[in-house]
Amino acid sequence: MNLGLKDRVAIIAASSQGIGRATAEAFAAEGCRVAMCSRNQQTLQAAAEKIRKQYKANVLAQAFDVTDAGAVSRFVAAVAEKFGSVDICVTNAGGPPAKGFLAATLEEWQRALELNFLSTVYFAREVIPHMQRKRWGRILTLTSITTKQPVADLVLSNAVRAAVVGLVKSLANEFGKDGILVNNVGPGFTATDRLKELAKARASASGKSEQEIFDGWAADAPLQRLGDPREVAETIVWLASERASYITGQTVLVDGGMYKGL
Repeated sequence: MNLGLKDRVAIIAASSQGIGRATAEAFAAEGCRVAMCSRNQQTLQAAAEKIRKQYKANVLAQAFDVTDAGAVSRFVAAVAEKFGSVDICVTNAGGPPAKGFLAATLEEWQRALELNFLSTVYFAREVIPHMQRKRWGRILTLTSITTKQPVADLVLSNAVRAAVVGLVKSLANEFGKDGILVNNVGPGFTATDRLKELAKARASASGKSEQEIFDGWAADAPLQRLGDPREVAETIVWLASERASYITGQTVLVDGGMYKGL
């Protein structure tokens, strides 16, 4: 299937590892010009170089913190200068720590807000004018199943990521007339380093082994397994493509059926 993405310019945040990296690889495989960022310069450059070689892709990679509005602005400007446009923007950032409500500090609440909500605001503010000029654009936020079904001991994620969904719907409503589609992708339990951190925290709190925690998560999904980052990435790429041109303002879960609602 031709997704119509060849030579499109795709920004993927937090793309040195995990789902972000898989997403950068998936866009490169479709012939996109790819802009990657993360905080870790060494890991980011290694990922970018692998994508360049494997897919013969044109890749821009810069290390910075997505909670820095000025850094986001400079990065998007650099992408537009190098590639001539910004067509697709995938916002992403590491999840907040696993905490119950009373255990979470006010500083952790502020950090979660900056990392998982305001970073999306910063990217959207910078990329929308570029998309408006072309009357074509895709903004995709990468969040979690917690936007539909809160997860125990993830109160920071449960609350802050839900705000992202409100932003997604608002942007979809406001900028649809400009040819800009805005959607959210919510992974379930996916085999990433982030999930290993959550499993370690759960194991420590419950007295179970990390493997028991992983097995429990897998058993909670009808497919009886964890997700693969590539499965989430392929969903993101499809939503950015011409094949999903009448979908906007939605949250698409990639969770193996874990969500229990209708």
